[in-house]
Amino acid sequence: MRKQQLIFELLLLAVTIILAVIFLFPFYFSLISAFKSNGQILRDAVSFPKTFYLESFKFLWAKTDFPTATMNSAILTIGGTVMMIVVIPMAAYALERTNKAWTSWMYGFFLAGIMIPFQVYMIPLFKELKLLGLYGSLLGPIVIYVAGSVSFGVLLYTSFLKGIPREIEEAAEIDGCTKYGIFWKIVFPLLGPCTVSMVVLNGLGIWNDFLMPMLVLPSDQPKTVTVEIFTYVGEFSTRWDMVFAGTIISMIPVLAAFLFLQQYFVKGIASGATKG
Repeated sequence: MRKQQLIFELLLLAVTIILAVIFLFPFYFSLISAFKSNGQILRDAVSFPKTFYLESFKFLWAKTDFPTATMNSAILTIGGTVMMIVVIPMAAYALERTNKAWTSWMYGFFLAGIMIPFQVYMIPLFKELKLLGLYGSLLGPIVIYVAGSVSFGVLLYTSFLKGIPREIEEAAEIDGCTKYGIFWKIVFPLLGPCTVSMVVLNGLGIWNDFLMPMLVLPSDQPKTVTVEIFTYVGEFSTRWDMVFAGTIISMIPVLAAFLFLQQYFVKGIASGATKG
């Protein structure tokens, strides 16, 4: 039995190493390619660069719309996540703490949004943006991001709220605290791990999104980081040095945010999955 267990552990270790290499190779390839010229990438794509080529980074920041695109991505990410953590927790709190017949129907209505693919309602949604005057502005994607995250956000927050004792809110109400005061001063701070999970999941999704900015924002103006990187991919030629340099730059804020919020993110996901 001990020998069989040792063999099983070695096989598991081997599979883990293989999967780790498969997972990390694209990152390694992007990192080394970002410090090569386009000719070096085409000649020998997987070799380590002999000298660090930095002209791609300089060209991106000095002679392209990449800085403006980065700012647009930051505006969409920050604006979208802030609106999410303001609107969605209140909706989930109202559904969880209101014991009426319509709340269960509304909860099911929200969850139904998870089952509908974006491609199904994409064209009607863009027409609605044009009617509202939001097509071609940064506000349009922000509204869509917030609306699209309501279903999952309500599910996550309501699961977390079930683990918060109502006695805390009742005590605050007896002391004269209003409903809004109870939520923002007492309940919302307790939702911290859940909120961090929402920020990480949706923030990463917005920052890395390609389809929405590509379709909604004007084609003659700088868009977002992902769309700006795509402009260097041509039908007959591609500037791979610009593509990989832009990719590495776009990874930096994402990795920094995830490493900073990682422990809270894991805690929030675990708590939302076990409570209730």
